[in-house]
Amino acid sequence: MRHPHTRTTRRRVVGALIAGVLSTAGLAAPAAADGPTGPAAPADGLALTPPMGFNNWNSTHCGADFDETMVEGIADLFVAKGLKDAGYRYVNLDDCWALPSRDADGKLVPDPARFPHGIKAVADYVHAKGLKLGIYTSAGTKTCNDAGFPGALGHEYSDARQFADWGVDYLKYDNCNNQGVDAKQRYLTMRDALRATGRPIVYSICEWGENKPWEWASDVGQLWRTTGDISDSWGSMLSILKQNLPLAPYAGPGHWNDPDMLEVGNGGMTDTEYRTHFSMWSMMAAPLLIGTDLRKASPATFDILDNKEVIAVDQDPLGKQGTVLSSAGGRWVVTKELKDGSRAVALFNESGAPQRIATTARAAGLPDAPAYTLRDLWGHKSYNTAGTLSAVVPAHGTVLFRVTADRHWAAHPPAVELGLDGGRFIEPGSRAALTTSVTGLGRTTAREVSVTLTGPHGWTVSPTSPARTPALPTGRALHTGWRVTPPPGTPKGSYDLALTARYRSPSGASAVSTTTVTTTVADPPPAGTSYLSDLPWLSADNGWGPVERDTSNGETAAGDGHPITIGGVVYAKGLGAHAPSQVDYYTGKACEKVTAEVGVDDEEGAAGSVSFEIWADGTKIASTGVLTTDMAAQPLTADVTGAEVVSLVVTDGGNGVTSDHGDWAEARITC
Repeated sequence: MRHPHTRTTRRRVVGALIAGVLSTAGLAAPAAADGPTGPAAPADGLALTPPMGFNNWNSTHCGADFDETMVEGIADLFVAKGLKDAGYRYVNLDDCWALPSRDADGKLVPDPARFPHGIKAVADYVHAKGLKLGIYTSAGTKTCNDAGFPGALGHEYSDARQFADWGVDYLKYDNCNNQGVDAKQRYLTMRDALRATGRPIVYSICEWGENKPWEWASDVGQLWRTTGDISDSWGSMLSILKQNLPLAPYAGPGHWNDPDMLEVGNGGMTDTEYRTHFSMWSMMAAPLLIGTDLRKASPATFDILDNKEVIAVDQDPLGKQGTVLSSAGGRWVVTKELKDGSRAVALFNESGAPQRIATTARAAGLPDAPAYTLRDLWGHKSYNTAGTLSAVVPAHGTVLFRVTADRHWAAHPPAVELGLDGGRFIEPGSRAALTTSVTGLGRTTAREVSVTLTGPHGWTVSPTSPARTPALPTGRALHTGWRVTPPPGTPKGSYDLALTARYRSPSGASAVSTTTVTTTVADPPPAGTSYLSDLPWLSADNGWGPVERDTSNGETAAGDGHPITIGGVVYAKGLGAHAPSQVDYYTGKACEKVTAEVGVDDEEGAAGSVSFEIWADGTKIASTGVLTTDMAAQPLTADVTGAEVVSLVVTDGGNGVTSDHGDWAEARITC
């Protein structure tokens, strides 16, 4: 759902629906559109695979960077960086490209400061690169930006004609200031207007899933938004992922579920989280529209966006969206049927700690076979497996496989699973004991297996048990103990260790499997009772903006909250969050109790509904029912004795995240 009061973040707000405005504006009914109505011939052949390209909104909004120089620069980079070769085609303009008023003839006018040569000149430039141009407007009287640029309601045929004359290839049609006109009618009218131009224009319906467009829009547009806007945070991406996954039956060639644009590279998530974002969007056959300014993108960002093996999953011509096999404990298994008979399998770890996730080739939909070829799409290596598909997946990470039942499986070395037990946290001045495992998964035996664990510069890492074995048949494991010691004065934070297994296949060919394991240097919690808002957290994921200390959630910027207020009572201390949210604290098995007064902050009017949960080492130990804005604060207490990590979780109450500002007032921990 949309965030209810942030007009500067655009599509999260619809202007107030004012009765009678349409008739006042001379738009009393859809028949007032300035052209013929009724269906035209279907636009065959559009978006037979999910559209791929760029949209400026996530990185620029309406900032000064958004202009023709940027747009043409993105087109240049598509070619220079190989993104065009990877399948990216559309360079799309979002809101703020036009002047606030139409001209005397009722035509849209490109902003001469941003686009001094006009939209057609930009389209010509983009087309000369072998790419396509997209544009934006809204199915209302104004677009979604506060400045109020002209929308297309009542001007559909005129605007569509302008877009076609400029050479536009893609229209994103938003939902703001829609004056209460029936959504299906508004989007049908623009569909007919686009068809009447005779130009093939991909039609993106951006009505945020409010009227379930997946149920009626397959003959209206080529893609439809299924959710509110994404933001550059783990919580936002995860929420949208969960809303879009169940809609798999509605996707297919020429009609795609759209969970919004990519945030990869915008800086609010880790590269591990961005790989998950890209992997899961590809598994869902989602449009892949880059949302970062590629002129400033890092090599790691280009590596993610240009992973052609993952893109091939998204662009598979069969057009199937992936479906969920299981999700217990945040261990997600999602599988996708591909046209060549293989299956893409995503092992996705929602949790904040590494977890083993496993399934089988048969469960993923493949036929019985002596063995299977297992292609690691991020590691770019192939192995054979007897049928188990498993990995120890990092926190918030995804392992993505392409699995094939083929007779050439023996040409590949056996797969092994690398794992880690213990050693997740190290307190300053101490050492950690941990155990690694290497497990044989192949139909063939891994031979001459050796394992190494390498820490950051200056760390001491030494084995305390054997680190090699002559053979690992299917299902057998090598367990090695390690002592890990960071140097004195190591700053608090997360550190990566490289776990590597080297071995030989039966043919004698060498093979290497590597994974990254993470340990965190963290201070022990202070003795006595402390306010949680005064303590450092391990991580804080939030559905909208940052988690705030001693204020409400506020908006997108840090420190923009208000005094925490629940049921008219103001609280000086606490945490302000927005569902879905999770704040993790290291408690080092030294704490006993967490207490708080919880509820929806009064700043959210009457729409908010959330529930609060306290988790200890991945197990829920206390929760409230659904709390709404009109309720007083509720006490919540949890016994956290023996827990290493305590998590404060806010969920959306089951009805979406609109206005879900959840406060942990007076939150305390006793250690």
